[in-house]
Amino acid sequence: MILTVTLNTALDITYRVTSLRPHAEHRVSEVVERPGGKGVNVARVLAALGYAVTVAGFAGGPTGQVLRQRLAAAPGITDALVPVTGPTRRTVAVVDELTGDTTQLNEPGPHIGAAEWAAFLRAYDTLLADARAVALCGSLPPGVPVGAYAGLIRVARSAGVPVLLDTGGEPLRRGIAARPDIVKPNAAELAELTGSHEPARATRDARRRGAQSVVASLGPDGLLAATPEGHWRAAPPARLRGNPTGAGDAAVAGLLSGLVDGLPWPARLTRATALSAAAVLAPTAGEFDPADYERLLAAATVTDEESAA
Repeated sequence: MILTVTLNTALDITYRVTSLRPHAEHRVSEVVERPGGKGVNVARVLAALGYAVTVAGFAGGPTGQVLRQRLAAAPGITDALVPVTGPTRRTVAVVDELTGDTTQLNEPGPHIGAAEWAAFLRAYDTLLADARAVALCGSLPPGVPVGAYAGLIRVARSAGVPVLLDTGGEPLRRGIAARPDIVKPNAAELAELTGSHEPARATRDARRRGAQSVVASLGPDGLLAATPEGHWRAAPPARLRGNPTGAGDAAVAGLLSGLVDGLPWPARLTRATALSAAAVLAPTAGEFDPADYERLLAAATVTDEESAA
């Protein structure tokens, strides 16, 4: 199985309005509620691709109960969330149907006590025994040590399980030093980490900081990868309008499944790009239309950056 870790799970709520206007009253045309958090979105995409996935992290309070109920109804996903006292956070996405833009509101998450963190570490150690790969995704809830991902990476590496890290800020800075197999920052996270706003230079710099491979998500411009085997840029066939929430998580699912399947890097990047683009066209995070995915998989391009240089 593939293990995804979401320490700050969420109940994702998506509102659709005709046009989002500041200081105005809005009539919501549709409400969608889903279990969320970056790793949960990754798990949902992996399950849709046919992989067995286990979700680890925390869940608590009424929102945590709803999240677990919804997760239980998702085929292919095993719930290994650790119960906590504090309530699981909510995230609210407001989609403007006129422009296609999305406004996101993210709560901070519950405070995790020392005993709850220790319970997670025991569960994580047990789950690694059956894992083919692990993704560590998203923000850290209050109470979790800022170096948590670095520790989890070291435990996974000791167990011989490859690790993908998708986070930002200080957790990324500390985590990358623990030498994860893949790091997938977005452009802003990459610039904050390296101090460079030039993506090609920044991905190389990030590799030197400890990651075996760095895949930067550049939004509508696709992915930029620096790996031991080479450097590539992958892009969808055209810029797409839609909901970008969860597109990066779909890319993580593509990278992780490609790692598990032993695909060469260009094929991994093509899969990740196609899944990310298909997720933009889907109405909610962690979903994609298989027909869109297959069409985009055939049309995505991967360019050898070293040859281009």
